[in-house]
Amino acid sequence: MILKQFYLACLAHASYLIGDEPTHIAAVVDPQRDIDQYLAFAAEHGLTIKHVLLTHLHADFIAGHLELRDRVGASIYLGAGAEAEYRFTALHDGDRIEFGRVRLQALETPGHTPESISIEVFDLDRDATEPYAILTGDTLFVGDVGRPDLRASLGWSASDLGAKLYDSLWMKLLTLPDSSLVYPAHGAGSLCGKALGKETFSTIGEQRRTNYALRPMTKAAFIDLVTSDQPDAPPYFTYDAVLNAKERPTLDEALKRELNPMTLELVLALQRTGGQILDVRGPEEFAASHLAGSISIGLGGQYATWAGTVLNRERPIVIVADPGRENEAAVRLGRIGFDHIVGYLKDGLLSLAKRPDLTATTERLSPLLAAERLAGPHAPLLVDVRAPGEHQQKFVRGSTNVPLNHLTERLNELPKERPLIVHCAGGYRSSIAASLLQRLGYEVSELAGGIAAWETAGLPTEPRA
Repeated sequence: MILKQFYLACLAHASYLIGDEPTHIAAVVDPQRDIDQYLAFAAEHGLTIKHVLLTHLHADFIAGHLELRDRVGASIYLGAGAEAEYRFTALHDGDRIEFGRVRLQALETPGHTPESISIEVFDLDRDATEPYAILTGDTLFVGDVGRPDLRASLGWSASDLGAKLYDSLWMKLLTLPDSSLVYPAHGAGSLCGKALGKETFSTIGEQRRTNYALRPMTKAAFIDLVTSDQPDAPPYFTYDAVLNAKERPTLDEALKRELNPMTLELVLALQRTGGQILDVRGPEEFAASHLAGSISIGLGGQYATWAGTVLNRERPIVIVADPGRENEAAVRLGRIGFDHIVGYLKDGLLSLAKRPDLTATTERLSPLLAAERLAGPHAPLLVDVRAPGEHQQKFVRGSTNVPLNHLTERLNELPKERPLIVHCAGGYRSSIAASLLQRLGYEVSELAGGIAAWETAGLPTEPRA
């Protein structure tokens, strides 16, 4: 048996290929939408992908089940509680998919979503009675469990799903052998839980001993635990969960439509009619020069997550990238179902070389210069765009915490008559924030390097009392 984990760090997403060498058959579980890596691995090992399984209808990315169906003819499997527009095989408790000496067996484990399943993986040459591994989707993570609040807008209460999650964990997953390997669909950085560990696999026994959410407790206490203090879910999560149940264009079809080189004149015309100009270069390059009115979300960070948070799904997107990186920018937006790209600026920022009147800059301040201005007679307002928990751990005295994901809805807290200095942890989120504020007419600078650079310069921070 072959069991291969593929880990996509920018979305903290894990997917899996399970193959049987004698029969040359493979299954893929929870694939990302760009599927070439699975096909390459299968070809390298002489495998044919015949099955594709989703542990649930994911909210944080668009799965590649339709891509695998259309490219190689793989059959799709979902939990029995799922409803979808495309043809699929429903998996109930105990249902099996067997190929050669591999058995995949479904466990219905609702809680994160009503249709969630986990997949027991049996290597029949090792043991036909106890699973070698369990693919837990978003039901059980390393160090955490799935959040039950993401289906509220679709009519499911967090408390009801929390109760189902408790039963799935204690009555299903924790009855498995301690030696069974645990392979979840996400790792640290995912917003599908609140305390995911950095490891990408574990064992049932290790999780029983160390996972805070698996301590002995009543169902009521568990529901209180998993429904409190969850991070804000980006606005695209419900959109993606619904889209994963729909018949939709494949990523290849979307990219053929989207990757159009556009002249500067055409980009400007689109901008005037409400188009979104997305600059995917790094924060330093964006600050040095950018098309006025564009939004900075660099490819070097959690690009898709922040794009899905701050961009409008109803308005067209034009990409501004270093030449050669347009495809990467479009693919990564496609992973979250943002298929409303209309093209990219031909030649990137070079097309503005003769039009300096169309460019803008963002002032980036060293920590010492920022501190000097903040201590001056007409001090700017220091705006911390980190999450509330980060701000509470340590902050610069006098700063105002307006998290980036709530920035546009809390603009009334930011005076337009006073200069602003924005900062985050290291400079990625502050670049996004500064670009959004600049578009709206604020006088804004960035603290280069964020609070990390501030502390490195020996400047004081303090914890929330």
